[in-house]
Amino acid sequence: MKPVPLPMFKIGEPTVSVAHGLPLLRLGFRPFYIGGALVAALLVPLWLAMFLGAVQWSPAVAPLLWHAHEMLFGFAVAIIVGFLMTAGKAWTGLATPRGPALGALALLWLSARIAAMVGPYAVYAVLDLALLPIVAIVLARLVLRARNHRNLPLVGMLSLLACANVGFHLAVMEVLQVSALAPLYAGLALITLIECVMAGRVIPGFTMSATPGLKLVSTAWVEWLTLGCTGLGLALWVIAPPNGVTMGVLALAAVLHIYRSVRWRPWVARSRPILWILHAAYVWLAVGLGLLAAAQLGWVAVSAGVHALAVGATGGLIIGMVTRTARGHTGRVLVVSRAEVLAYVLVMAAAVLRVLLPLVAPSLYGAALIGAAVAWCTAFTIYLWMYVPWLMSGRVDGKDG
Repeated sequence: MKPVPLPMFKIGEPTVSVAHGLPLLRLGFRPFYIGGALVAALLVPLWLAMFLGAVQWSPAVAPLLWHAHEMLFGFAVAIIVGFLMTAGKAWTGLATPRGPALGALALLWLSARIAAMVGPYAVYAVLDLALLPIVAIVLARLVLRARNHRNLPLVGMLSLLACANVGFHLAVMEVLQVSALAPLYAGLALITLIECVMAGRVIPGFTMSATPGLKLVSTAWVEWLTLGCTGLGLALWVIAPPNGVTMGVLALAAVLHIYRSVRWRPWVARSRPILWILHAAYVWLAVGLGLLAAAQLGWVAVSAGVHALAVGATGGLIIGMVTRTARGHTGRVLVVSRAEVLAYVLVMAAAVLRVLLPLVAPSLYGAALIGAAVAWCTAFTIYLWMYVPWLMSGRVDGKDG
Protein backbone atom coordinates (compact mmCIF):
# COMPACT_ATOMS: atom_id res chain seq x y z
CA MET A 1 0.00 0.00 0.00
CA LYS A 2 1.31 3.41 -0.91
CA PRO A 3 2.02 5.49 2.25
CA VAL A 4 -0.20 8.51 2.82
CA PRO A 5 1.83 11.69 3.45
CA LEU A 6 1.20 13.51 6.69
CA PRO A 7 -0.38 16.96 6.40
CA MET A 8 1.93 19.97 6.55
CA PHE A 9 0.95 22.66 9.05
CA LYS A 10 1.59 26.34 8.56
CA ILE A 11 0.86 29.08 11.03
CA GLY A 12 -2.69 30.29 10.53
CA GLU A 13 -3.97 27.24 8.63
CA PRO A 14 -6.98 25.31 9.98
CA THR A 15 -5.90 22.57 12.38
CA VAL A 16 -6.48 18.86 11.97
CA SER A 17 -6.15 16.33 14.79
CA VAL A 18 -3.45 14.07 13.36
CA ALA A 19 -0.58 13.41 15.75
CA HIS A 20 2.78 13.78 14.06
CA GLY A 21 6.21 15.22 14.68
CA LEU A 22 8.28 15.38 17.83
CA PRO A 23 5.82 15.49 20.78
CA LEU A 24 7.79 18.23 22.54
CA LEU A 25 7.20 20.56 19.57
CA ARG A 26 3.55 19.83 18.81
CA LEU A 27 2.08 22.68 20.84
CA GLY A 28 3.50 25.79 22.50
CA PHE A 29 2.87 24.82 26.13
CA ARG A 30 5.24 21.86 25.95
CA PRO A 31 8.70 23.48 25.56
CA PHE A 32 7.81 26.77 27.23
CA TYR A 33 6.30 25.22 30.36
CA ILE A 34 9.44 23.15 30.80
CA GLY A 35 11.68 26.16 30.22
CA GLY A 36 9.71 28.42 32.56
CA ALA A 37 9.69 25.84 35.34
CA LEU A 38 13.45 25.33 34.96
CA VAL A 39 14.06 29.06 35.35
CA ALA A 40 11.86 29.10 38.46
CA ALA A 41 13.58 26.10 40.01
CA LEU A 42 17.20 27.03 39.21
CA LEU A 43 17.55 30.80 39.12
CA VAL A 44 15.86 31.67 42.42
CA PRO A 45 18.32 29.65 44.56
CA LEU A 46 21.19 30.98 42.43
CA TRP A 47 20.02 34.54 43.05
CA LEU A 48 19.70 33.92 46.79
CA ALA A 49 23.21 32.46 46.92
CA MET A 50 24.50 35.59 45.17
CA PHE A 51 22.49 37.86 47.49
CA LEU A 52 23.85 36.14 50.59
CA GLY A 53 27.42 36.19 49.26
CA ALA A 54 27.75 32.43 48.96
CA VAL A 55 28.37 32.68 45.20
CA GLN A 56 30.75 35.28 43.78
CA TRP A 57 29.52 35.66 40.21
CA SER A 58 28.01 38.46 38.18
CA PRO A 59 25.69 38.04 35.18
CA ALA A 60 25.52 40.41 32.21
CA VAL A 61 23.65 42.99 34.28
CA ALA A 62 23.66 43.92 37.99
CA PRO A 63 22.51 40.89 40.03
CA LEU A 64 19.34 42.52 41.41
CA LEU A 65 18.26 43.65 37.95
CA TRP A 66 19.13 40.24 36.50
CA HIS A 67 17.00 38.48 39.11
CA ALA A 68 14.00 40.75 38.58
CA HIS A 69 14.28 40.68 34.80
CA GLU A 70 14.68 36.93 34.52
CA MET A 71 11.72 36.20 36.76
CA LEU A 72 9.56 38.47 34.59
CA PHE A 73 10.93 38.01 31.07
CA GLY A 74 12.46 34.57 31.59
CA PHE A 75 9.99 32.76 33.85
CA ALA A 76 6.63 34.54 33.52
CA VAL A 77 6.95 35.37 29.82
CA ALA A 78 7.83 31.76 28.99
CA ILE A 79 4.61 30.56 30.61
CA ILE A 80 2.55 33.35 28.98
CA VAL A 81 3.97 32.53 25.54
CA GLY A 82 3.40 28.81 26.02
CA PHE A 83 -0.16 29.43 27.17
CA LEU A 84 -1.03 31.85 24.35
CA MET A 85 0.56 29.67 21.68
CA THR A 86 -1.70 26.88 22.95
CA ALA A 87 -4.88 28.84 23.71
CA GLY A 88 -4.59 30.70 20.40
CA LYS A 89 -5.24 27.45 18.58
CA ALA A 90 -8.39 26.82 20.64
CA TRP A 91 -9.60 30.42 20.31
CA THR A 92 -9.21 30.64 16.54
CA GLY A 93 -9.23 27.06 15.23
CA LEU A 94 -6.03 27.91 13.35
CA ALA A 95 -2.61 26.32 13.69
CA THR A 96 -0.05 27.94 15.95
CA PRO A 97 3.73 27.45 15.58
CA ARG A 98 4.84 23.84 15.87
CA GLY A 99 7.78 21.70 14.81
CA PRO A 100 10.85 23.67 13.68
CA ALA A 101 9.04 27.03 14.04
CA LEU A 102 8.15 26.33 17.67
CA GLY A 103 11.61 24.91 18.31
CA ALA A 104 13.16 28.12 16.96
CA LEU A 105 11.06 30.24 19.32
CA ALA A 106 11.99 28.07 22.29
CA LEU A 107 15.69 28.18 21.37
CA LEU A 108 15.50 31.97 21.02
CA TRP A 109 14.09 32.21 24.53
CA LEU A 110 16.70 29.78 25.88
CA SER A 111 19.62 31.52 24.15
CA ALA A 112 18.68 34.80 25.85
CA ARG A 113 18.68 33.11 29.27
CA ILE A 114 22.13 31.63 28.60
CA ALA A 115 23.50 34.90 27.18
CA ALA A 116 22.40 36.71 30.35
CA MET A 117 24.71 34.44 32.32
CA VAL A 118 27.74 34.03 30.07
CA GLY A 119 27.51 36.33 27.07
CA PRO A 120 28.27 39.97 26.29
CA TYR A 121 25.47 42.33 27.25
CA ALA A 122 24.74 43.39 23.66
CA VAL A 123 24.17 39.78 22.61
CA TYR A 124 21.91 39.22 25.61
CA ALA A 125 19.87 42.33 24.82
CA VAL A 126 19.36 41.48 21.15
CA LEU A 127 18.31 37.90 21.86
CA ASP A 128 16.09 38.90 24.76
CA LEU A 129 14.25 41.57 22.78
CA ALA A 130 13.40 39.36 19.81
CA LEU A 131 10.86 36.91 21.22
CA LEU A 132 7.89 39.03 22.34
CA PRO A 133 7.47 41.00 19.06
CA ILE A 134 7.47 37.75 17.10
CA VAL A 135 4.87 36.17 19.38
CA ALA A 136 2.72 39.33 19.25
CA ILE A 137 2.78 39.27 15.43
CA VAL A 138 1.91 35.57 15.30
CA LEU A 139 -0.98 36.01 17.73
CA ALA A 140 -2.23 39.13 15.92
CA ARG A 141 -2.32 37.26 12.60
CA LEU A 142 -4.33 34.46 14.18
CA VAL A 143 -6.95 36.60 15.89
CA LEU A 144 -7.37 38.92 12.89
CA ARG A 145 -7.73 36.08 10.41
CA ALA A 146 -10.26 34.35 12.67
CA ARG A 147 -12.00 37.67 13.44
CA ASN A 148 -11.42 36.82 17.09
CA HIS A 149 -11.29 40.50 18.06
CA ARG A 150 -12.02 39.75 21.71
CA ASN A 151 -8.40 38.72 22.14
CA LEU A 152 -6.80 41.72 20.42
CA PRO A 153 -6.22 43.45 23.80
CA LEU A 154 -3.89 40.58 24.72
CA VAL A 155 -1.88 41.33 21.59
CA GLY A 156 -1.68 44.94 22.71
CA MET A 157 -0.50 43.92 26.18
CA LEU A 158 2.19 41.69 24.67
CA SER A 159 3.34 44.60 22.52
CA LEU A 160 3.51 46.90 25.55
CA LEU A 161 5.40 44.19 27.44
CA ALA A 162 7.92 44.12 24.59
CA CYS A 163 8.22 47.92 24.87
CA ALA A 164 8.87 47.63 28.62
CA ASN A 165 11.66 45.18 27.85
CA VAL A 166 13.15 47.62 25.35
CA GLY A 167 13.00 50.31 28.02
CA PHE A 168 14.82 48.07 30.47
CA HIS A 169 17.74 47.38 28.15
CA LEU A 170 17.99 51.02 27.08
CA ALA A 171 18.04 52.07 30.73
CA VAL A 172 20.78 49.57 31.56
CA MET A 173 22.83 50.86 28.62
CA GLU A 174 22.13 54.42 29.85
CA VAL A 175 20.55 55.36 26.54
CA LEU A 176 17.33 56.02 28.44
CA GLN A 177 17.92 58.19 31.49
CA VAL A 178 15.59 56.40 33.91
CA SER A 179 16.09 53.82 36.62
CA ALA A 180 16.17 50.32 35.14
CA LEU A 181 13.66 49.32 37.83
CA ALA A 182 10.96 51.50 36.25
CA PRO A 183 10.53 49.39 33.09
CA LEU A 184 10.71 46.25 35.23
CA TYR A 185 7.85 47.59 37.33
CA ALA A 186 6.03 48.34 34.07
CA GLY A 187 6.60 44.75 33.00
CA LEU A 188 5.19 43.45 36.28
CA ALA A 189 2.21 45.78 35.92
CA LEU A 190 1.46 44.48 32.42
CA ILE A 191 1.81 40.85 33.49
CA THR A 192 -0.57 41.61 36.36
CA LEU A 193 -3.09 43.07 33.91
CA ILE A 194 -2.82 39.98 31.69
CA GLU A 195 -3.52 37.88 34.78
CA CYS A 196 -6.54 40.04 35.65
CA VAL A 197 -8.02 39.52 32.16
CA MET A 198 -7.33 35.78 32.02
CA ALA A 199 -8.44 35.15 35.61
CA GLY A 200 -11.77 36.79 34.82
CA ARG A 201 -12.25 34.26 32.04
CA VAL A 202 -10.93 31.03 33.47
CA ILE A 203 -11.62 31.11 37.22
CA PRO A 204 -15.41 31.60 37.00
CA GLY A 205 -15.60 29.14 34.09
CA PHE A 206 -13.59 26.47 35.86
CA THR A 207 -15.58 27.01 39.05
CA MET A 208 -18.90 26.54 37.27
CA SER A 209 -17.71 23.47 35.37
CA ALA A 210 -16.60 21.86 38.65
CA THR A 211 -19.80 22.75 40.53
CA PRO A 212 -23.01 21.36 38.98
CA GLY A 213 -25.82 23.88 39.08
CA LEU A 214 -23.60 26.85 39.95
CA LYS A 215 -24.24 29.92 37.80
CA LEU A 216 -21.79 32.82 37.97
CA VAL A 217 -22.82 35.91 36.03
CA SER A 218 -20.29 38.63 35.40
CA THR A 219 -21.41 42.24 35.65
CA ALA A 220 -19.91 44.45 32.95
CA TRP A 221 -19.46 47.54 35.13
CA VAL A 222 -17.70 45.51 37.84
CA GLU A 223 -15.33 43.96 35.32
CA TRP A 224 -14.51 47.24 33.57
CA LEU A 225 -14.18 49.23 36.79
CA THR A 226 -11.90 46.59 38.31
CA LEU A 227 -9.65 46.38 35.27
CA GLY A 228 -9.68 50.14 34.77
CA CYS A 229 -8.73 50.95 38.37
CA THR A 230 -6.04 48.26 38.30
CA GLY A 231 -4.53 49.57 35.08
CA LEU A 232 -4.67 53.21 36.20
CA GLY A 233 -3.30 52.46 39.66
CA LEU A 234 -0.40 50.41 38.31
CA ALA A 235 0.37 53.04 35.66
CA LEU A 236 0.51 55.78 38.29
CA TRP A 237 2.71 53.56 40.47
CA VAL A 238 5.18 53.12 37.61
CA ILE A 239 5.36 56.69 36.30
CA ALA A 240 4.60 58.96 39.28
CA PRO A 241 6.33 59.56 42.61
CA PRO A 242 4.47 58.33 45.71
CA ASN A 243 1.27 60.31 46.22
CA GLY A 244 -2.18 60.11 47.74
CA VAL A 245 -4.04 59.77 44.44
CA THR A 246 -2.06 56.66 43.47
CA MET A 247 -2.65 55.24 46.94
CA GLY A 248 -6.41 55.79 46.60
CA VAL A 249 -6.67 54.22 43.15
CA LEU A 250 -4.59 51.18 44.15
CA ALA A 251 -6.59 50.72 47.35
CA LEU A 252 -9.86 50.91 45.40
CA ALA A 253 -8.50 48.36 42.91
CA ALA A 254 -7.62 46.01 45.79
CA VAL A 255 -11.15 46.27 47.20
CA LEU A 256 -12.68 45.67 43.77
CA HIS A 257 -10.58 42.52 43.30
CA ILE A 258 -11.76 41.21 46.67
CA TYR A 259 -15.36 41.91 45.62
CA ARG A 260 -14.75 40.21 42.27
CA SER A 261 -13.25 37.19 44.02
CA VAL A 262 -16.20 36.82 46.41
CA ARG A 263 -18.59 36.87 43.44
CA TRP A 264 -16.76 33.78 42.11
CA ARG A 265 -17.70 31.77 45.24
CA PRO A 266 -14.17 30.58 46.10
CA TRP A 267 -15.44 28.47 49.01
CA VAL A 268 -17.00 25.94 46.62
CA ALA A 269 -13.49 25.06 45.42
CA ARG A 270 -12.19 23.92 48.80
CA SER A 271 -12.30 20.23 47.86
CA ARG A 272 -10.76 20.74 44.40
CA PRO A 273 -7.05 21.64 44.71
CA ILE A 274 -6.69 22.22 40.97
CA LEU A 275 -9.31 24.95 41.39
CA TRP A 276 -8.64 26.40 44.84
CA ILE A 277 -5.05 27.24 43.91
CA LEU A 278 -6.39 29.68 41.30
CA HIS A 279 -8.75 31.30 43.78
CA ALA A 280 -5.99 31.51 46.41
CA ALA A 281 -3.51 33.02 43.97
CA TYR A 282 -6.07 35.59 42.86
CA VAL A 283 -6.40 36.84 46.46
CA TRP A 284 -2.70 37.70 46.36
CA LEU A 285 -3.44 40.10 43.55
CA ALA A 286 -5.62 42.14 45.91
CA VAL A 287 -2.98 41.82 48.65
CA GLY A 288 -0.27 43.08 46.29
CA LEU A 289 -2.27 46.10 45.17
CA GLY A 290 -3.13 46.89 48.80
CA LEU A 291 0.53 46.73 49.82
CA LEU A 292 1.54 48.97 46.90
CA ALA A 293 -1.11 51.42 48.11
CA ALA A 294 0.36 51.32 51.63
CA ALA A 295 3.85 51.82 50.19
CA GLN A 296 2.72 55.15 48.74
CA LEU A 297 2.65 56.50 52.31
CA GLY A 298 5.81 54.66 53.37
CA TRP A 299 3.95 52.25 55.62
CA VAL A 300 5.60 49.21 53.98
CA ALA A 301 8.44 48.68 51.53
CA VAL A 302 7.55 48.64 47.83
CA SER A 303 9.15 45.19 47.58
CA ALA A 304 6.34 43.76 49.73
CA GLY A 305 3.73 44.67 47.11
CA VAL A 306 6.03 43.66 44.25
CA HIS A 307 6.61 40.19 45.69
CA ALA A 308 2.95 39.72 46.59
CA LEU A 309 2.16 40.22 42.90
CA ALA A 310 5.19 38.30 41.63
CA VAL A 311 5.28 35.32 44.01
CA GLY A 312 1.73 35.03 45.34
CA ALA A 313 -0.37 36.09 42.35
CA THR A 314 1.90 35.31 39.38
CA GLY A 315 3.56 32.24 40.89
CA GLY A 316 0.28 30.87 42.22
CA LEU A 317 -1.66 31.40 39.00
CA ILE A 318 1.19 29.90 37.01
CA ILE A 319 1.55 26.73 39.08
CA GLY A 320 -2.23 26.29 38.88
CA MET A 321 -2.46 26.86 35.14
CA VAL A 322 0.62 24.88 34.08
CA THR A 323 -0.73 21.82 35.88
CA ARG A 324 -4.33 22.16 34.70
CA THR A 325 -3.60 23.03 31.05
CA ALA A 326 -0.79 20.48 30.75
CA ARG A 327 -3.08 17.76 32.09
CA GLY A 328 -5.86 18.76 29.74
CA HIS A 329 -3.68 19.10 26.65
CA THR A 330 -1.93 15.77 27.23
CA GLY A 331 -5.28 13.97 27.52
CA ARG A 332 -5.17 13.39 31.28
CA VAL A 333 -7.89 13.79 33.88
CA LEU A 334 -8.15 17.13 35.67
CA VAL A 335 -7.56 15.64 39.10
CA VAL A 336 -4.20 16.35 40.71
CA SER A 337 -2.09 14.08 42.87
CA ARG A 338 -0.71 14.73 46.34
CA ALA A 339 2.59 15.83 44.81
CA GLU A 340 0.87 18.56 42.80
CA VAL A 341 -1.13 19.67 45.85
CA LEU A 342 2.16 19.92 47.73
CA ALA A 343 3.52 22.14 44.93
CA TYR A 344 0.48 24.40 45.29
CA VAL A 345 0.93 24.66 49.05
CA LEU A 346 4.64 25.37 48.68
CA VAL A 347 4.10 28.28 46.27
CA MET A 348 1.55 29.80 48.65
CA ALA A 349 3.96 29.23 51.53
CA ALA A 350 6.73 30.94 49.56
CA ALA A 351 4.49 34.00 49.18
CA VAL A 352 3.70 34.09 52.90
CA LEU A 353 7.35 33.72 53.84
CA ARG A 354 8.61 36.29 51.32
CA VAL A 355 5.89 38.91 51.82
CA LEU A 356 4.13 38.59 55.17
CA LEU A 357 6.78 37.20 57.52
CA PRO A 358 9.21 40.14 57.01
CA LEU A 359 6.33 42.55 57.67
CA VAL A 360 5.47 41.05 61.06
CA ALA A 361 8.99 39.93 62.06
CA PRO A 362 11.66 42.03 60.30
CA SER A 363 14.42 40.31 62.29
CA LEU A 364 13.60 37.07 60.46
CA TYR A 365 14.16 38.59 57.01
CA GLY A 366 17.11 36.36 56.13
CA ALA A 367 15.36 33.20 57.28
CA ALA A 368 12.23 34.27 55.41
CA LEU A 369 14.18 34.64 52.16
CA ILE A 370 15.77 31.22 52.53
CA GLY A 371 12.48 29.54 53.43
CA ALA A 372 10.65 31.20 50.55
CA ALA A 373 13.37 30.19 48.06
CA VAL A 374 13.37 26.58 49.26
CA ALA A 375 9.56 26.35 49.06
CA TRP A 376 9.45 27.96 45.61
CA CYS A 377 12.29 25.86 44.19
CA THR A 378 10.81 22.63 45.59
CA ALA A 379 7.38 23.40 44.10
CA PHE A 380 8.70 23.83 40.57
CA THR A 381 11.08 20.88 40.93
CA ILE A 382 8.03 18.73 41.73
CA TYR A 383 6.38 20.08 38.59
CA LEU A 384 9.40 19.23 36.45
CA TRP A 385 9.71 15.74 37.97
CA MET A 386 6.08 14.92 37.21
CA TYR A 387 5.42 16.79 34.00
CA VAL A 388 8.59 16.67 31.88
CA PRO A 389 7.95 13.01 30.88
CA TRP A 390 4.35 13.94 29.95
CA LEU A 391 5.35 17.05 28.02
CA MET A 392 7.97 15.15 26.05
CA SER A 393 5.63 12.33 24.99
CA GLY A 394 2.42 12.19 22.99
CA ARG A 395 -1.08 12.61 24.36
CA VAL A 396 -2.39 9.54 26.15
CA ASP A 397 -5.48 9.57 23.92
CA GLY A 398 -3.41 9.56 20.72
CA LYS A 399 -4.66 12.94 19.53
CA ASP A 400 -2.45 15.70 18.19
CA GLY A 401 -1.26 18.48 20.47
